[in-house]
Amino acid sequence: MSSSPNLYLLIALAPLAGAILAGLFGTGFLGRPIGRRGAHLITILGVLISTIGSVVVLGDVLNGLRFDGAVYTWSLIGQTKLEIGFLIDPLSAMMMVVVTSVSLMVHIYTIGYMADDPGYQRFFAYISLFTFSMLMLVMSNNMVQLFFGWEAVGLVSYLLIGFWYTRPTAIFANMKAFLINRVGDFGFVLGIGLLFAYAGSMHYGDVFSQADKLAKLTLPGSDWMLLTVACICLFIGAMGKSAQVPLHAWLPDSMEGPTPISALIHAATMVTAGIFMVARFSPLFELSDTALSFIIVIGAIGALFLGILGIIQNDIKRVVAYSTLSQLGYMTVALGASAYSVAIFHLMTHAFFKALLFLGAGSVIIGMHHDQDIRNMGGLRKYMPITWITFLLGTLALVGTPFFSGFYSKEHIIEAAGAAHVWGASFAYYATLIGVFVTSLYSFRLYFLVFHGKERFDASGHAHEHHHAADVDEEPDGHGQHGGAPHESPWVVTVPLVLLAIPSVVIGAWVVDPMLFGKFFDGVIAVLPQHPAMHELHEEWHGWVAFGMHAFQTLPFWLVVAGAVIAWYCYLINPKVPAAIKSSLSGLNKLLENKYYVDWINEQIIARGARCLGRGLWQTGDRGIIDGLLINGSARVVGWVAAISRHLQSGFIYHYAFAMIVGIMALVTFFVLIPQ
Repeated sequence: MSSSPNLYLLIALAPLAGAILAGLFGTGFLGRPIGRRGAHLITILGVLISTIGSVVVLGDVLNGLRFDGAVYTWSLIGQTKLEIGFLIDPLSAMMMVVVTSVSLMVHIYTIGYMADDPGYQRFFAYISLFTFSMLMLVMSNNMVQLFFGWEAVGLVSYLLIGFWYTRPTAIFANMKAFLINRVGDFGFVLGIGLLFAYAGSMHYGDVFSQADKLAKLTLPGSDWMLLTVACICLFIGAMGKSAQVPLHAWLPDSMEGPTPISALIHAATMVTAGIFMVARFSPLFELSDTALSFIIVIGAIGALFLGILGIIQNDIKRVVAYSTLSQLGYMTVALGASAYSVAIFHLMTHAFFKALLFLGAGSVIIGMHHDQDIRNMGGLRKYMPITWITFLLGTLALVGTPFFSGFYSKEHIIEAAGAAHVWGASFAYYATLIGVFVTSLYSFRLYFLVFHGKERFDASGHAHEHHHAADVDEEPDGHGQHGGAPHESPWVVTVPLVLLAIPSVVIGAWVVDPMLFGKFFDGVIAVLPQHPAMHELHEEWHGWVAFGMHAFQTLPFWLVVAGAVIAWYCYLINPKVPAAIKSSLSGLNKLLENKYYVDWINEQIIARGARCLGRGLWQTGDRGIIDGLLINGSARVVGWVAAISRHLQSGFIYHYAFAMIVGIMALVTFFVLIPQ
């Protein structure tokens, strides 16, 4: 097999074929010739083909292959071509491998997790379609195809978050995700439109080649730099898709979907689309310090303050979800520091250990008979040894333990923030530094409460200390019956955990040198001399072993240790401490429980204001102006004219003759009085 446009089409379309077959012939839409086994075999085969093809492409890219070409002209508008095409370079090839490999693990895992769900075939069709959408996004060579993939992952995520459509909370969650993403997508469309209007092309290469010209233009009617406005608009799209403050509120609620899609959305696909997009458009973002400052500040706020919310969560999936929000903030900080390669590196390492943590959480949920409240767990280590060890490895990678994958990417983000020369970099440095402690605290709190300490359940499935929380998901698939001791998950669940644990441990040390300090991203990511963060990191780099050994002397390592020790003491040795802190800091706890009131602002101010505005536009604009004035008013004017005209139509010829004479006299008088 060799890299060619046909191979690229196969990689992209294989998951689509699986989704179509499982969706049309496995869900009852065109009958059910494909059963449950057939649905998962077809979709897994499609993703497996894409995974193998992506690995082949990555190998060819490492040997110097580059491809940028169209495979289909979709539309021709004047001289502007709208094409379906592929850009194959190190950035897209790496993303293809990450997306397809994580998706393959999720597909296999789903066999066990969704075994008793009546929507089994439909779920496989959805996740396979999701994979196709993400591949079209990362492989695109133009903004039209990018936008298609961008919207497609948003649409399929809507279907997956609301997969259990009989549950009101799931319907609310998927609508929330859809609407918040539309806010970001509005900015994204504006950014694309500005670039197209002034560059005259949708093709990446054509737009990037005009970057210097675009940097000299201002927005008509203002003194704003055109490129700054376009880049900020593009980043607003990334804020929605990659869940940045304040467009982040949809992501924790997306936990209403089944756990496999939580892993797929949060690990390698939808939420990383915004990070990928900014890195792809680095030749433009590099020319706007204002846009970079905006990015680094937004990322720093998310990295610290959204991570803090993970400390008070009791739903196992929501703790991991807030961890994702925080880690996305770290990636965004790297983008703002012009360390694009570091952001992509953390995207890759995060994809593996975050997918591991989500699938590990799903394994715990299966073992706990679908109870998700960590207050009802404890001591699961002896019941679920494979889940325990893999979850621990994922946790160590997440917190940045030296020599684990997350350590190499996360540590370089902190150093890049410290070396960045844009406004807001100092705040970002301290926010990411404090975020290390916060991450360690909520991660080890989750780990200790779930796998160690007192068993807070009994064989009948009733918690000793807490009733099942009202906000914990109840899955309408027959799994919701609680009872019996915890148990290890079947092999289709544990094998993906083991396979994801391996890169979570080793891939950081393996690829850090070529990805960050080699020539892997040469010609793909642009960094200007006035943004020296990567240059300074390169000067201090002495190899992965030396970097790992030096970590034991640095502040971030001891912040990790401090978070772990405090979590150990508070949740295993002296559980009264958290309750005392909660009581003494009730005001702060209320702020955190209400998630900084972002949801309240969205629902009570923005949504209510939108409803009032809509009602006003309806009453004034629709009923008053359109219906009342334009339609009914014009009808009344016609009626008045007809009523008056009716009196003039007497039926007597001499009346008409008299009117003609008067008219002629008026015309003659008019033309006589007009000066010649």
